Amino acid sequence: MVSTRNPLNIGAAARAMANFGFARLRVVSPYDVAFREARSAVGAAPLLQKAEDYATLASSIADCRLVVGTTSIGHRGLQHPMRRLEYGARLIKRALAKAPVALLFGSEKFGLSNEDLSHCHWLMRIPTVDADLSMNLGQAVALCLYELARDPKAVKAKPGKIARAAAAEAEQITALLMDVLRQSGYVNPTTAASTEEKVRRLVRRLDIAARDAPVLLGMLRQILWKVSG
Repeated sequence: MVSTRNPLNIGAAARAMANFGFARLRVVSPYDVAFREARSAVGAAPLLQKAEDYATLASSIADCRLVVGTTSIGHRGLQHPMRRLEYGARLIKRALAKAPVALLFGSEKFGLSNEDLSHCHWLMRIPTVDADLSMNLGQAVALCLYELARDPKAVKAKPGKIARAAAAEAEQITALLMDVLRQSGYVNPTTAASTEEKVRRLVRRLDIAARDAPVLLGMLRQILWKVSG
């Protein structure tokens, strides 16, 4: 993070790093030396305490094989290849498997300067509706780190199976519900048989989970007790 002005943004960045599994935070000429006590670093105080402070950008990235700058573009003319976050994150993950990579974020007001950008191999941007509007620095860090940590295979993973209520439990619920409807005056004696069939089909369509069946039965018993009394 280069020339960051608000220590709360450094704290927010540290919190995002802790959330997504990143451990090395380097700050270059932070505006406020009190950033290590930032209250926004909820759960990430140890990471913030270990943040490495550098006087120059060149010294902070000396051991990195790939340096990527972030920018909202704005009105400036850029001399670097520009990649969207989704694609840029894939390239960064490949590079990380071989050597250290630096992901640079500039100040809240001006972003990375032209001199800062000259240290970068290429640039990355978060696609926003209006390219002229920049994002909050802490949010931008969180989005970038999430994309780096995200596992594309996770979206294909099937959720765990939930046991459904057995037919006997569904019939219990149907019977109790019918008792409640009769006591409340909802059921017309002439059409009681067809009403029961409709209620039974309704209960089946609900596809009630086995863990929810006792809860529903308890509710219906309580309602029936109140209605009967």
